[in-house]
Amino acid sequence: MANLLDIHELVVTAILPSGDTRQTVRGVNVHVAPGEVVALIGESGAGKSTIALAALGYARPGTHFTGGSVLLDGEELLAMSVSQRARLRGMKVAYVAQSAAASLNPAIPIGRQIGEGLQIHRLASSGLPAGRVNKLLEQLSFPRPDIISKRYPQQLSGGQQQRAMTAMAMVCEPKLLVLDEPTTALDVTTQIEVLLAIKEAIRRTGSAAIYVSHDLAVVAQIADRIIVLRDGEIVEQGNAAAVLNCPRQEYTQTLLAAVKLRPAALATGAAEPLTPVSVGIPLIAASGIRASYSQPTFSLAPKAPPLVLHGVGVSVYRAETLALVGESGSGKTTLLRALAGLHRPSEGTLEIGGTRVFWPVSKRSKDQLRQVQIVFQSPEETLNPRTRVSHIIGRPLQFYFGMGAAARRERVAELLEGVGLAADYAQRFQNELSGGQRQRVAIARALAARPSLVLCDEILSALDTLVAQRILDLLKKIKDRQGTSFLFVSHDLGTVARIADRVAVMQAGLIVEEGTTAEVFDTPHHPYTQRLLRAIPELRQGWLEEVADDPRVRASIDRNALGVEVDSSPN
Repeated sequence: MANLLDIHELVVTAILPSGDTRQTVRGVNVHVAPGEVVALIGESGAGKSTIALAALGYARPGTHFTGGSVLLDGEELLAMSVSQRARLRGMKVAYVAQSAAASLNPAIPIGRQIGEGLQIHRLASSGLPAGRVNKLLEQLSFPRPDIISKRYPQQLSGGQQQRAMTAMAMVCEPKLLVLDEPTTALDVTTQIEVLLAIKEAIRRTGSAAIYVSHDLAVVAQIADRIIVLRDGEIVEQGNAAAVLNCPRQEYTQTLLAAVKLRPAALATGAAEPLTPVSVGIPLIAASGIRASYSQPTFSLAPKAPPLVLHGVGVSVYRAETLALVGESGSGKTTLLRALAGLHRPSEGTLEIGGTRVFWPVSKRSKDQLRQVQIVFQSPEETLNPRTRVSHIIGRPLQFYFGMGAAARRERVAELLEGVGLAADYAQRFQNELSGGQRQRVAIARALAARPSLVLCDEILSALDTLVAQRILDLLKKIKDRQGTSFLFVSHDLGTVARIADRVAVMQAGLIVEEGTTAEVFDTPHHPYTQRLLRAIPELRQGWLEEVADDPRVRASIDRNALGVEVDSSPN
């Protein structure tokens, strides 16, 4: 049987800010047969997304195809005009992005967005093809598709948004799906929900897929073949079982070793014995925090917004890492934003270093602002696309310390090297960086202020295992040398087990369990904590189907599928 996709000797060249050129992909060959799922794995910047996007005939801004060919169902994409490629996208090949929240239009109901492809490609005779859309939503485990299709993206849970984007990609029944880290930003039970939906959709339609991921435990659940990439070249490839169980190349072995450290850490609590540090005056102490989302301005029937945080209290001590874990919607990020002064609670008190501080953030002194820095989950939404990295990282150096230009250049280079980036990245713009590189720039910006506490909101979710490990090592060094504290929000419980001194488990706006890392992971008392630990992906094929049959995890998956309360009003 002929391949559906043939990428042959592909070369992609980037134009650097200096005017020089660099090949980001060099002579890569990728073949995908009908009905096959091929995973592309490797470090950030290895070329995974660049190669996957080539399957759509698309090159990112600042890059160009300078060699090779891309045959999709026998047609050469690189020889087509822009309009010819546009006619194929959605029909023969479709794309599912990493961040559904950043990709869905907040002003258009979900049903219209999903059905748009049918209208563009003239597959619907007239009006909105509601029946086709609702049937697809039902196949992707949405409750009451007729109601869900009328909702806006912001009225759906994270798992629902990701499944809605998958529905949008599949509505025209393309032969090839390009899935670019579709579960990276999801909590463990929502991740299972989305993976099951994607896997079932591929099986039902017979579609082929390219699956880009740095999470090898996830890849093990969905891939037929694996291609390992490094620096724009293929290091190793083969049957998924062979690559995962008997890797031939040292680089692949290193990637797998970084993953296999996680279950070992979970089995014994923390990876290293940690000394209790929760003594003395807390660096930051919050008490009785109650907070809700603001009422949408488009609501026709205003009512009291529901509480997201129900009187939460949390303390972080000097040179301590406290991790907040829980499913999407549990209140982790809202609490983090409240501590940073970005979300004003309706009740509660907050002290920094024993001194009472107030909301909003404009009421805090410059030193109080410096002491507490925050790194957000989505760096592309927090880095200025019109300024170079040197300005992004240099701004806090000038604001807090009054550094001159020469001193800033030297310190920016040190911070970049500290997060694993070369000093010449200072001259780049954010659209010239991969997702993982952007996140490292965001981390460097926060560290530039020499904060006492860094609030980390899923900062490793876009990073591959090796880069994430380097960042964890960096944060540990900073904690040990400077006494910096970290409040770490993460859905990756393996990472939490390796870095946290204490863990607080959040569910529905409350902290339901708290203790040292060893106490929470070795002897969890709350049933919710036990469910979360059961849902951590394992690096073996067949795990997904096993865990989906576990009634404890199934209850969480079913609840996530329902998402927000479904009523008869679209608003």
